[in-house]
Amino acid sequence: VSTTRHAGASVETNDSYAFCAGINAVPLMAIEFPRAAAEYAIVFTAQGDDLMPAAVLGVRNEQNLYLSADLRWKADYIPAFIRRYPFVFAASDDKKTLTLCIDEAHPGVNRAGKGQRLFGEDNKPTEYTQNVLKFLQDYQLQFERTKKFGKQLKELDLLTPMQATVTTPKGETLSVGSFLAVSREKLRALDGHRLAALAKTDALELVYLHLYSMRNFNEVKDRLVGALAQAAEPKAEPKAEAVAQ
Repeated sequence: VSTTRHAGASVETNDSYAFCAGINAVPLMAIEFPRAAAEYAIVFTAQGDDLMPAAVLGVRNEQNLYLSADLRWKADYIPAFIRRYPFVFAASDDKKTLTLCIDEAHPGVNRAGKGQRLFGEDNKPTEYTQNVLKFLQDYQLQFERTKKFGKQLKELDLLTPMQATVTTPKGETLSVGSFLAVSREKLRALDGHRLAALAKTDALELVYLHLYSMRNFNEVKDRLVGALAQAAEPKAEPKAEAVAQ
């Protein structure tokens, strides 16, 4: 984002989340666990050498079950990864500099003065842009903290591959894989010293929030059934099961 390119640009926001209709999981920061655990199944994914939490949004690839037919968000809490759009930080090659960027393909980006301007008449960032910058700075800080949490789990070897299966009313079995979950057995096997270390950094609370959130695979199942509700035949109660192996 620069005055050279965006001096006359504005961003008009609305309640449409069409831009994320094709994603079935989004990164989640550790600070979001208390609110997200009530509505989403929180799992972990490997990103290079890092382990990062993610909120499951769908069963099928390119399917977001947390959107309504008119592309509104159907949950009380919206992950920060979604709320930051159309803005994002881009890191330099040496990872020392972050640059505020905007997706110019977003339908709300315009030069007709609709919505919030990015720069004022004095070519200085508007209050809106400053707030966006602060939000992303906070997000980046939480991102680094969340990486440390993932590193703790990795060092303690607490994570194990998991598979969630959903059976539709028509008997079709769908699987959600490529995720990791904390093993209750491995957690129970930790000695007092390691448990105390987890508790000291609040990581233990995050672990239990993650385990608690796994029940929300039933919520994902229910949303899938709702998406399939166009069939006129009566539907039996489907089953959902999440298993950590």
